[in-house]
Amino acid sequence: LFILPWAVPSIPTILSFRWMLNSEWGMLNGMLWDFFRIEGPYWLVDPKLALSSAIAVHIWKYLPFWTLILMAGRSAIPTDYYEAARIDGASRMQMFAYVTWPQIRNLYVTSTLLSTIWTLGDFNSIYLLTGGGPNELTHVLATLGVRYAFRLQELDMGVATVMTALPILVPLVFILIRRLGGRVE
Repeated sequence: LFILPWAVPSIPTILSFRWMLNSEWGMLNGMLWDFFRIEGPYWLVDPKLALSSAIAVHIWKYLPFWTLILMAGRSAIPTDYYEAARIDGASRMQMFAYVTWPQIRNLYVTSTLLSTIWTLGDFNSIYLLTGGGPNELTHVLATLGVRYAFRLQELDMGVATVMTALPILVPLVFILIRRLGGRVE
């Protein structure tokens, strides 16, 4: 049940959130009215809230996966390390700083790199939730590239927009390959 948000395909998840965040008949604004008698905000129409809503949906979707990865890394640490730290008088914070963190640091860095790469390539979340609006403020490179190439019929701008991710992605991929032990020549 914990990993369900990550396991459910993106399209039904994002469309469900779009339905829940609808300002006129969405579930969230309906609950705000039913319980508190207050008008809910325009979650996906207000420029200040649309990007925050998209970020919240993205975090909700992928957080269980990363939590599971880090929990697995944490549970792989031998309990002897913690017992030795307790005997030496270490506080909980010191145990985290000197036992837990050194053991999961590489896993955390690898997870962060993968998350960054996957987030840069996430087209579905923004496209299905806001379509890049309101006022074109929630675009990511992928949705902006599609906007230029297909809506505005400027294929060269669409390709150029998407290609701007390469200077970010290529070094991240090389770092990730090195961290995972592969050789890059």
